[in-house]
Amino acid sequence: MALWVVPNLEHYEYLPGPSPALDPWPRSPHPDVPGYSTRDYGNRVGVWRLFEAFDRLGITATVAFNVGAFEHYPELFTACEARGYDYLCHGIYNTRYHWGMSPPEERAEIADCVESFRRISGRTFDGWFTPFLSPTLHTPDLVAAAGISYYCDWVFDDQPFPLRVQEGRLLAMPYSVDVNDAVVYRQGFEAAEFARVITDHFAVLHRDGLATGRVMCVALHPYISGQPHWIDHVARALEEIVSRDGVWVATGSEIAAWYYATMWDAIQVHLGETDAGS
Repeated sequence: MALWVVPNLEHYEYLPGPSPALDPWPRSPHPDVPGYSTRDYGNRVGVWRLFEAFDRLGITATVAFNVGAFEHYPELFTACEARGYDYLCHGIYNTRYHWGMSPPEERAEIADCVESFRRISGRTFDGWFTPFLSPTLHTPDLVAAAGISYYCDWVFDDQPFPLRVQEGRLLAMPYSVDVNDAVVYRQGFEAAEFARVITDHFAVLHRDGLATGRVMCVALHPYISGQPHWIDHVARALEEIVSRDGVWVATGSEIAAWYYATMWDAIQVHLGETDAGS
C-alpha cells in the first residue's frame, strides 16, 4: 500500500474578486476577517507543527500549493525545498475557482501556474489539483496538454487510473475528500474522530493491498491539523501507519512514475480489449 501525505498550502485572498459560482467568504460584507485570519494562521503557525511531525516520522510530503502561498510566504517554499518535498499545483489562489472558465481562460490560468512555479523554483511540477475542487469539463485535457502527468480532481478509485485526454497522457491519482481534515471538520468531526478515520481507512486499504496495490491519501490543512488541539492526534495516526510493514511512504510523483513505468502499457491493452468487446 502506498501512502502519500498531502498538506495543502493555500492562500485565500483578503478581498477576492466576484465569482459567478460561489462566494468564498459567505460572511458578508467583505472582508471576512475571522475566515481570512483562520486560514492565515495555518501559514503562519500551523504549518510548522505539521512539518515538524513529518520530520519526526520521516514523511516526505507532497505539497498541494497555491502559487500565491509561495509568493506571499516565500519562507514556506524555502522550508519545502529544505525537506525535499514534492509539488502538486493547486492553482493560483484558493479563492480563484475554475467553474465557468472558458477553455482559453483556463488554459491561461494553468500556464500562469506553470510559469510562476518555474520562476520560483527553476522547475516544473508533476501534479494538478484545481482550486477548491472546481474543475471544468476541459480541465483534464488542458492539464495533459501542459505536460502535467497526474491529476487529483477525480476521486473515484483507490488506485491510479488513466484518463482519456485529447493530447498527451494523464493519470488520475487517488486524492481524498474523506480522509481530509477540511471536509470532516465541516461535518462536525474533531481531532480524535479524524484520527480514527485515518486509521480505520488505512486498516481496510492495507488489507485490500494484500491482493492488489492500493493508494491512501491523507489530505491535511495547516489551519486545521496544525492547531494545538489537532496536531498530536493526527501525528499519532500517521505514526501508526508508517510503522507498519507493507507501507510505501511515497510522493505523488513517485507513485505516478511507478505506474507509468510498470502499469501504463498493460492497462492500455486491457482498456483496448474492453473497448473492442463493448
